[in-house]
Order: sequence, then C-alpha cells, then structure tokens
Amino acid sequence: MFEILREDISRAMRETRNDPDWQPTWRDKLDASLRHSTWPVIAYRFGHWSLGVRIPVLGQLLRIAGLIFRKWVELFTSVHINVHAKIGPGFVIHSVYAINLGKTTIGKNFTIATGCLISHACRGIGDDVYFGAGAKLVGDAKIGSNVVIAANSLVLTDVRDNMTVMGVPARIKLPGGRPQRFVKKTAVATVPAPAAAATPAKPAAERSPASVSA
Repeated sequence: MFEILREDISRAMRETRNDPDWQPTWRDKLDASLRHSTWPVIAYRFGHWSLGVRIPVLGQLLRIAGLIFRKWVELFTSVHINVHAKIGPGFVIHSVYAINLGKTTIGKNFTIATGCLISHACRGIGDDVYFGAGAKLVGDAKIGSNVVIAANSLVLTDVRDNMTVMGVPARIKLPGGRPQRFVKKTAVATVPAPAAAATPAKPAAERSPASVSA
C-alpha cells in the first residue's frame, strides 16, 4: 500500500511541474499529502489494503477504522470510491466534489476530475486515462489505454486505445489520447530587433562643390 501511495503522491506533485529534473523536498511531499484532493486517495488505499489483512480481530479493527476514515473524507470532499475497486499506481484526483467511482478495474496513471461518475458495470479502464470534469461512464463499456474523455461527455460504448472522445452520448472520436498536463506556461520574453542606425549627415565642409552649387 505504501509503495503505491508514494507513486500516487509523486505523480500528483509532478503534474504541475515542467522540469523533469525537479526533485521534491520533504515540504513538497507534505504539502501534496495534505491536499484536499489527496485525502480520498489515501482513504481508498488504506481501505482496499485492509481488505487483505486476514489476521483475526486486527483485520476487523483496520476495516472499521478504514470505514470511519472514508466516511469522514466523503463528508468533506464528496468523493466516493468503492473500496473493492482495483486502481493502479499514479491515481490522481484533480478536483474534488461529486465524484462516484464504482467497483471496477483501472490501470496506472488514472486521472479524474470533479463531477465524474463511473458505474459498477464498467468492464475496465486501461492505463493513462483522463476523465474530464463532469464526464460520465454508464453501462458495461470498456475503456482502453491512452484515452481522454472530454469534459461533460457521456460514454455508453467501448472506447479503443489512443482516442479522445466527446459528446452526449460520446460519438465524436478523435485520434490521440494524451491529456494536457496542468502546468502553468511561462511567457517567453522576446527581444526586439535593434533598429538600423541612422547615417549621420555629412558636414557642409565635406560636401562636394557640385552638390553645394545645385
């Protein structure tokens, strides 16, 4: 659980960084761990991990503690993640509230935003999938890898790999499924080209006699 949770927090920190060589400090890690959007991920990871603890009494106590923690997190974030769902490492919630994630299987580097619904009937979601704000997946659809579900889209049918889908229902399908990272773009200062130096006028003494007489 702790190794997967470290990958979740690491990806959450690097989502807003455009420097591949950036190394987070302990303050960056603490800040990412205390984010509003990280609480549901921690609550889910702990609850899912506690299901595998088979030690009598201890397992029950851990599951009860996990249930209380999840309900407390749901109260403040309005994010419900089924504890029986199987989600790979790199799970990131971009913005909380009105998120309902059912019992399904999801690959690594999954990203979800506010207002999303994924039903229990979903047959699975691949790796590197992004659900935009308000996106819904209803029914027994299956989502491939490298897929972007555009904001406020309604998915009712299967989506193959490397696609971007949008619409209600989602019928517009475009090739390419790489979500845009949430990185602030810094303006690049442009240096204006130097103006051509004006040619100084020749003194009257240096002018030719023809030009003076003219």
